[in-house]
Amino acid sequence: MKKLVSLLVLLLPLMASAQTPEEKGMEIAVEGDKRDAGFGDMTSDMVMTLKNANGDVSIRKMRSKNLEVEGDGDKGLTIFDDPADIKGTAFLSFTHILEADDQWLYLPALKRVKRISSKNKSGPFMGSEFAFEDLSSREVAKFSYLYLRDEVINGEEVFVVESKPNYKYSGYTRLIAWISKEKYQPLKIEYYDRKNTLLKTTTATGYQQYMGKYWRPDSLNTVNHQTKKETRLDFSNYEFQKGLSDRDFNKSSLKRAR
Repeated sequence: MKKLVSLLVLLLPLMASAQTPEEKGMEIAVEGDKRDAGFGDMTSDMVMTLKNANGDVSIRKMRSKNLEVEGDGDKGLTIFDDPADIKGTAFLSFTHILEADDQWLYLPALKRVKRISSKNKSGPFMGSEFAFEDLSSREVAKFSYLYLRDEVINGEEVFVVESKPNYKYSGYTRLIAWISKEKYQPLKIEYYDRKNTLLKTTTATGYQQYMGKYWRPDSLNTVNHQTKKETRLDFSNYEFQKGLSDRDFNKSSLKRAR
């Protein structure tokens, strides 16, 4: 009996400190957010390659700007430079932690700014396999989390974490992310539609570290398993702390984006 009591005394602290899958999932999300905090602002160039089910390819060139916002979600601006028929199209996003995100799209052919309704956030962004809601910054409180397991993919140890949107009108019931234990960035994400059927998979490759802290991918590739379409984003010329401010991210900046 004494041996049993002694064993229980040793095990009780471990039992008390054991995390639930929900707690561990949240801890991973919080740690990832903490590691990416403090970048201030960032710019990059992008090439978007669209491939339809027949293998036909079209290419678009864009630029993006991002601004970290203290106490709220980040702001983002994406400007299309090529081809000529969509040149000057610009997309502005204000991510919020708890409230619905604000998003606008400037269409130069119509010379007007179109607000993206919360109910339409699940729609495709400029004909790509990315939805409008995919373009918001990932604020921790917008999701609930569940740690599933550990795995190794491409020789890299990862956490596998399920997240479910807490906000209205999402096109997804859940996402499953393979998160690098080294970088705390996703290497792969599976998106499940409103019927809980696998919709698409995004893989991130070519991660590089900037300023000794911030990991960013060279490429994101999204395959839609239902339509057989594919969208690839290749990034270049990442630059940080360029001195951007709120003035660079308002509806007026959409019309003058060049």
